[in-house]
Amino acid sequence: MRELATATGAKSGIDSGTAWLRLALALALGTIGGVGMWSVVVVMPSVQAEFGLSRADASMAYTTTMLGFGVGSILMGRLADRFGLFQPMVGAIIVLGLGYLATAFATNIWQFSAAHGLLIGMLGSSIMFGPLIADTSLWFYKRRGLAVAVCAAGNYFAGAIWPPVIQHFVAAYGWRHTYASIGVFCLLSMLPIALAMRRRPPILSAAQAAASVAAQPASPASPAVLQVLLIIAGVSCWVAMSMPQVHIVAYCADLNYGAARGAEMLSLMLGFGIVSRLASGFIADRIGGLKTLLLGSILQGLALLLYVPFDGLMSLYVISALFGLFQGGIIPSYAVIVREYFPPGEAGMRVGVVLTATMVGMALGGWLSGVIFDWTGSYRAAFINGLLWNLVNVTITLGLIWRARRTRGKLAMSVA
Repeated sequence: MRELATATGAKSGIDSGTAWLRLALALALGTIGGVGMWSVVVVMPSVQAEFGLSRADASMAYTTTMLGFGVGSILMGRLADRFGLFQPMVGAIIVLGLGYLATAFATNIWQFSAAHGLLIGMLGSSIMFGPLIADTSLWFYKRRGLAVAVCAAGNYFAGAIWPPVIQHFVAAYGWRHTYASIGVFCLLSMLPIALAMRRRPPILSAAQAAASVAAQPASPASPAVLQVLLIIAGVSCWVAMSMPQVHIVAYCADLNYGAARGAEMLSLMLGFGIVSRLASGFIADRIGGLKTLLLGSILQGLALLLYVPFDGLMSLYVISALFGLFQGGIIPSYAVIVREYFPPGEAGMRVGVVLTATMVGMALGGWLSGVIFDWTGSYRAAFINGLLWNLVNVTITLGLIWRARRTRGKLAMSVA
């Protein structure tokens, strides 16, 4: 059945050369547009110093960005499901560029945070992640896990490339000139790429639809319950993930290693995350999304644990690389789970909802870590807080795997 679906897919565009070319373009968009998630992390110390803020107040802009990113993922996902990806993509690129230009003129943290949340997060960068991943999943059948992982890697390519570049220009020209330059660059580079992605995803043939239903694993819960559990797991997972990603630059500055060292660690972390995301695609195509999620979550917890006793410069480089290598495949796993257990026509919205939950977790975790630091004067307690949240995600994933096995057992007994 799978061979038949793949053969018919070659005619309609699924798993075709066109699909792989589109994936390459999606990766480029995700890499450039992903700047919206990482720029605020790098400029946080500069903004904190200019506006005279506490660490928690300086973290507010990251929180509003993640919340906006999450809400925008649902909004843009609905628009992409209804009108296709092209039109909302062009609009988002224009808003993203203008958002960076507007943020460069902010006079206080409230203006800075609002512009980041509304323009850069919600109406700009949000479409470069969840909706782009959902659209990519509709172009692939046989290698869907790998394709989703490659598309999701754009966010980590952004994290590996942008922080050291931004840090260099902030040190040389200041964060305001850097932000204005980012806005112009996004407009000039991304609009031509978007124009090459005007075609809507191919429609599944009858054979493909039948094959997809036949290959769908037994659901561990009803659609509503599964959606809620994935939301809770996503929030918990990304609260844990946010501690190193959001605060590593500030952490290194506090340890007198310098913000540039922290930016290098963030880049290293996300560079190894690319390897993890690609590997997770191969793994998910073989063992499924839930088991891949469990593997990544357990390894993420182990890496977080290492941050607690070790804070030497070389230790932090090594642990940051391990953290990226362990947790990078988690997000693609959520997208694969959605495509395994929900109808393809709901892909944009469903993936958007789950990824919104992860963004809420990232926003909450980034803010919580800042609050815990202000309370304790140290990030040690913040790392322990991340470990506890990670345990919630592992517990939910284990429960879903157990329920899925139980459901398969009941189905086998009923057939027998």
